[in-house]
Amino acid sequence: MTERKRTETVDLAGGCFWGMQELLRRIPGVTRTEVGYTGGRTPNPRYEAVHSGATGHAEAVRVEYDPDRLPFEVLLRWFFRMHDPTTLNRQGNDVGTSYRSAIFFHTEEQRKAAEALKRRIDEAGGWGAPLVTEISPAGPFYPAEDYHQDYLQKDPGGYTCHYLRPEAVLGS
Repeated sequence: MTERKRTETVDLAGGCFWGMQELLRRIPGVTRTEVGYTGGRTPNPRYEAVHSGATGHAEAVRVEYDPDRLPFEVLLRWFFRMHDPTTLNRQGNDVGTSYRSAIFFHTEEQRKAAEALKRRIDEAGGWGAPLVTEISPAGPFYPAEDYHQDYLQKDPGGYTCHYLRPEAVLGS
């Protein structure tokens, strides 16, 4: 009998999901990523409606990870380095609530860890401004259209505003 690896899931939003997915997929211990929409009120949204702000959804990446290889806090430390968590509803050229910084947790342990890490990063002051990252329970996650999935793998020259900042922004 083959031993099955344990995985956990979290939904992360930090601007355009193309760049987020590309960075998240490279983290050792991430086993799967999928881009989609979550955090809003409209069932089965499409990109145009999400982008307009009418749905309340954020562009997000559903991340499955192996917690034995990648502890949740370590995953979040990557997340807080790959986007600007101090800018409300904006990343790069992308503006609007669909581009907000958010952690949509799936367990109470994730909520506690996210709140504690956000507080420590804020207190350390490495970003130079307060973090505006929303921490909310995960709700329905609607996969984005096929052309958005793995977009930067299909179009390596495509738009992204995501890059890894130095560890110093985390205050440690």
